[in-house]
Amino acid sequence: MADLDECDANVSPWFVSPSSLRVGLDLDGSLESLGNSMTDLADALDRTGECELVRFRSRTSARTSNETHLALRALWSPLWRRSLGRSIDGLLPAVDVLHVAGLATPPTRMIPLIISVDDLRPLRGETRTHLRITQLRRAVQRGATLVASSRSASHEVISVLEVARSRVVVVPPAVPNVDVTRDGTDLVVNITGVDDLFIALAPQLITFAQGQRSRVVALASSEVSQKIRSNGLAVTVRARRDARDALANARVVMHLSDGARFPSFAIAALAAGVPTLARATEINRELLEGAAALFTNDREALETLEVVWTSGSRRSIMVAAGRSRAVDFAPDTAARAYLSLYREVVRG
Repeated sequence: MADLDECDANVSPWFVSPSSLRVGLDLDGSLESLGNSMTDLADALDRTGECELVRFRSRTSARTSNETHLALRALWSPLWRRSLGRSIDGLLPAVDVLHVAGLATPPTRMIPLIISVDDLRPLRGETRTHLRITQLRRAVQRGATLVASSRSASHEVISVLEVARSRVVVVPPAVPNVDVTRDGTDLVVNITGVDDLFIALAPQLITFAQGQRSRVVALASSEVSQKIRSNGLAVTVRARRDARDALANARVVMHLSDGARFPSFAIAALAAGVPTLARATEINRELLEGAAALFTNDREALETLEVVWTSGSRRSIMVAAGRSRAVDFAPDTAARAYLSLYREVVRG
C-alpha cells in the first residue's frame, strides 16, 4: 500500500507543465451531509491553477455551464454501477486521468481510473454479496487505482476485495469548509450506523442536557429518525441535510458511528471550533485522536461529556487542537494531495 507521503517521495519532477495535466472529475461522488465533497475538491483544484479540470456527472444531468454533458448517460449509468457498459473515453473531452467517488465506475480504454472508496458499508458483513465488491474488483482488474480515506480503511479494502496493496492508496477526502460556531447551546449527536447505541444512551444524554438547560439534537437518516420518535425520546431530530444548521448551534458534538465512513462531520465540527467526542473506532483513533475526546463505553462517554461541556480550560485546548487538525482535511489540502496522486498515476 502507498499513502500520500510515499507517493510524494517517489514522484520525480513532472515532465510537462503542471497546467497541462487534464483531470476528469465526477461530481456525482461522495455526497456528504455538509455538501458535495467532490464539488469542493473541484473548486480547490481549480484554485491551484495546476490542472485543467473537466467536470461531469455520471448519474445525474449536468447542472452548470462548466460541466460536461455526457451523451446517453442515462443509458450507460446503470451498467457503470457494475463497471460494465460503454467506455467513458469517447464521452469526455481529452483527459489524462479520471477520478470518480460515487456508485458509478465507468470502464475506460486508455484513461487511468482512480476510484475513491469512502464508504465501507457495502463491503461489510451480510452485504458482502453487494455488487460493489464485484464492481471494484472488476475495475481493479482493468488497472484502476483505489483510494481509501484512511490507513485503517485501506486495510479493510485490501482484505475484503483481495487486491494487491499496490492497488490501494490513502488520501483523505475534502471536508467542506464551515463557518466558526459561536455561542452554541445544543448537544448535537451525529448518528451513523449505530442507532441502537444511541437509543440506549439517549435517556442519559437527555437528562444531562436538560440539567444544562440545553437539548439533544440528533442528525440521522429518515429511518433512524422514525425509530427515535417511536421510542418517545425527548430529542430534536434533524435530517442530514440540516447538518450545517445544527453545527452552527452546537456547544458539543458527539459523533456516534460504526467506523464505516470517513468522519467528515466530526472533522467539520473541529474546524468550526466545537469540542467533539467520538467513539474510539479504529478510523477515529487514526484521524481524531489528540483533537477530539474518544470514548470506549457509555460511562466514559458521559463522564467525558460533562468535563468537555463545563470546563473552560478543556474546551479551549480542544478548540485549538481541533482547528489545527481540521486543516489537514480542508479542500485545499485535499486538492494538493490529489494532484500528487494524479501525476503519479499518469506517470505509472
